Amino acid sequence: MVEVEEQQQQSQSTEAEAETGSEVVTEGSSVVHGDPPQDGSGPPKVDSEVEVLQEKVTKQIIKEGHGQKPSKYSTCFLHYRAWTESTQHKFEDTWQEQQPLELILGKEKKEMTGLAVGVASMKCGERSLLHVGWELGYGKEGNFSFPNVPPMADIIYEVELIGFDETKEGKARSDMTVEERIGAADRRKMDGNDLFKEDKLAEAMQQYEMAIAYMGDDFMFQLFGKYRDMALAVKNPCHLNMAASLIKLKRFDEAIMHCSIVLSEDENNVKALFRRAKARAELGQTDAAREDFQKARKFAPEDKAIAKELRLLAEHDKAVYQKQKELYKGLFGPRPEAQPNQSNWLVIIWQWLVSIFRHLFRRERHKIE
Repeated sequence: MVEVEEQQQQSQSTEAEAETGSEVVTEGSSVVHGDPPQDGSGPPKVDSEVEVLQEKVTKQIIKEGHGQKPSKYSTCFLHYRAWTESTQHKFEDTWQEQQPLELILGKEKKEMTGLAVGVASMKCGERSLLHVGWELGYGKEGNFSFPNVPPMADIIYEVELIGFDETKEGKARSDMTVEERIGAADRRKMDGNDLFKEDKLAEAMQQYEMAIAYMGDDFMFQLFGKYRDMALAVKNPCHLNMAASLIKLKRFDEAIMHCSIVLSEDENNVKALFRRAKARAELGQTDAAREDFQKARKFAPEDKAIAKELRLLAEHDKAVYQKQKELYKGLFGPRPEAQPNQSNWLVIIWQWLVSIFRHLFRRERHKIE
């Protein structure tokens, strides 16, 4: 079920799409776009070399990136977590919010000056740990609204640069027209499709993420009619190809999330139902997987891949039942045969002896008389 959505017709079956040769080779992809960072209690422990970017900014690379670095006025898309260094209090997390940050280098907010210095030194796909002095962060007074940062707080950032657009004027998404944003997202999607066909899974995912970033919730809420349809025609295929890629990487929870986003807009989307079911089945959520597969079959009754997955689920359930049956049989064993009760034999013998004594006693009594 891995394919480039834009280049497949809706009438094609799931099985046919799986045979188009678009299975993605993932060897080595973790170097560029590895597993998501673990949401621990504090910043990750990094033992790589410390690079001094400025007097108040240092960097340690967690995961190497690729390609060029962004230049001034580039529109960068990134995920990050931020902690105050003294207390290890996490005050921001875009991974958790599932919404990348858009940062235009040279036009960043004052409190993000140190973050921008670090991002300018990174390549696409790179993940790094930044230490930023308070002078290039929230300053002497800190911030008491959101996010809550105490005065003179040095900051630790865990940052991943998803990608960037080189634009001379540094035009932000909020300054673009609807057509410009959809067009920019569509270009990213097409770039992702080309990379997808070349089996460059990690780079393709970065392009899809950037396309999705152009189609954020704040933007989609403003769209109606044909513009909303145009935006969804770009956004949904990106989510579906992200899900297909994540399944290959065995990141099933994230794949389910992307499919669910599509289903929130199109509850009968067969590809989203199928991929969510696949991910759920891999997590052992067989009842939920079966429900998705059955719903997908309702809208694609001739699809061989759906029928195959339902058959595999049925075989899995049968195997689990047999295993449980054998387990219970081993625990309790066969029912023991009834054994004669020794106490019953003793009673019978006693009664027999008593009857003999009574008989002899009567004979002796009879002789005396």
